[in-house]
Amino acid sequence: MFKAILIEKTVDGSNDHYQATLKDVEESQLPAGEVVVDVHYSTLNYKDGLAITGSGPIVRSFPMVPGIDFSGVVSTSSNPKFAAGNRVLLNGWGFGEKAWGGLAQKVSVDAQYLTPVPAAISLKDSMIIGTAGYTAMLAIIALEKNGLTPDKGTVLVTGANGGVGSFAISLLARLGYQVAASTGRPEEAEYLTQLGACEIVDRNLLSEPGKPLQKERWAAAIDSVGSHTLANVCASIKESGTVAACGMAQGMDFPASVAPFILRNITLAGINSVTRSAEERQVAWARLAELVDPSLLTSISQEITLDETIEAAHRLMKGQIRGRVVVKIQD
Repeated sequence: MFKAILIEKTVDGSNDHYQATLKDVEESQLPAGEVVVDVHYSTLNYKDGLAITGSGPIVRSFPMVPGIDFSGVVSTSSNPKFAAGNRVLLNGWGFGEKAWGGLAQKVSVDAQYLTPVPAAISLKDSMIIGTAGYTAMLAIIALEKNGLTPDKGTVLVTGANGGVGSFAISLLARLGYQVAASTGRPEEAEYLTQLGACEIVDRNLLSEPGKPLQKERWAAAIDSVGSHTLANVCASIKESGTVAACGMAQGMDFPASVAPFILRNITLAGINSVTRSAEERQVAWARLAELVDPSLLTSISQEITLDETIEAAHRLMKGQIRGRVVVKIQD
């Protein structure tokens, strides 16, 4: 037996009800996979919050174990790529949505979905970084590929208090960039400054409908908000700048004009962290191992237990959690 958060669906007439509970699960119920991993840490991401609370149509089949991230140690493996005792992590690939995820003491997956944990990173730190830090790194790599360098000007980060935003600010600052942080929580200005932001931008200046072409303010941007915010960001990027879009917290719509793309030659780069190749993942994690300051991880994270995860998911969806939540799985 092992402990796992299990999301189950019941049908009452024409209504579907979703219930997440912490349960003891038989190991025989694990899905078939080449590698069985003893999970040491997982995380609580926005998608996990949607799944656990039933706030969004994340879960594709039932019962489902949520958790889009996990790190742990290989218990058994039938694939020569991994052996018992190897430290591994997983980000994305639809786990916690289409396949059982990491908010459990054990997982069973095929080897192609696993990434070795870099030697310089602990299992806990790999999950503080998690999909949020990994996505932020992918976004920065995309900006760099399009020619961004620190001398080009300030980089804007929206959704600054979230996991992706926090890591984007920190990583950009470590790379020598001037960073502007957009937030709706002015009381968090000191936290964002400590991460490396040199300017705080009121979220309300970006979240409402705006002009299709606005004053050039930023050399590039990382946006995890979408909708009007992304449109206004694009309208304010300098000539030949790039916006890396990696989230849609405000909405999936994009009420924008082609004006900044044609008249200012800007680029909109979509960042899908879910299905990136093994090579791209290893490059991103190698960069993270070099850049992440371990002392910073403590300041941008909090640790909870598996028992506390469901309650924390409800707080996350109410906007009551800052930065990263790492879930300690093993007792």
